[in-house]
Amino acid sequence: MLLHGATSSWRAWRPVLPALEAHHRVFAPTLAGHLSGTPIATEPARIVPSIVDDAERAMDQVGMADAHLVGNSLGGWIALELARRGRARSVVALSPAGAWRCPRDLARLLLVFRSAAAFGRHPLTRGLLRSAVFRRLALRGIARYPERMSAADVDDMLDDLAGCTILPDLLQGARANGAIRSLRTGCPMMLAWGTEDRLLPFARYGRPMAESVPGAVVVRLPGVGHVPMADDPDMVARIVLDFIAGTGSDVSPGRRSA
Repeated sequence: MLLHGATSSWRAWRPVLPALEAHHRVFAPTLAGHLSGTPIATEPARIVPSIVDDAERAMDQVGMADAHLVGNSLGGWIALELARRGRARSVVALSPAGAWRCPRDLARLLLVFRSAAAFGRHPLTRGLLRSAVFRRLALRGIARYPERMSAADVDDMLDDLAGCTILPDLLQGARANGAIRSLRTGCPMMLAWGTEDRLLPFARYGRPMAESVPGAVVVRLPGVGHVPMADDPDMVARIVLDFIAGTGSDVSPGRRSA
């Protein structure tokens, strides 16, 4: 089960789908409150639990009592919360959101997301991002090599951002609720962090996450940014497949659900 980041959609996983689908049945839903996802109407303090609730319902609908969970950013946080509820065979969290060293680090993150949302929704942004040079400057928080994104990729990213209705409440809820609670489960877990992650630098966000998830394997992904699937999908797929294989779970090819 693949879980994307905030303001994104299932489409974030398209670069790695062929490699993963060759070995597993893959379920890549869009998170609640995002474009084409289940609408959410709740107070900010309940946003993350509501997304987890919806992810559980989605698993039930496709007959997944549990699954190998792979999440990026917010999706990594959701994967960890699903593991807390006993729905994970294993977790690979790619630069998961949900932890920070101090209040200043949270304030920085909230400012970055609010600024990105305003920029993404500006009427001139779509045209400006047609330039590879401008993409490299404007989107380096997302990927190490945003200039490699196609025009279609940029259009999808902006459409996803416009369709994310819960971002203000999600940010408000993070301030109200604080960071992820300490998590100890029996399932294998990996925290994988891009060495070029500018949005959630490891020292400020990865180390406190590792402290909150004791026992998780922590690895650094060389040369990739916050959304590693965009920079090096082959490496991401290999890490996911190798980690799952190391858990001893059966491999079962199948179809994607999205």
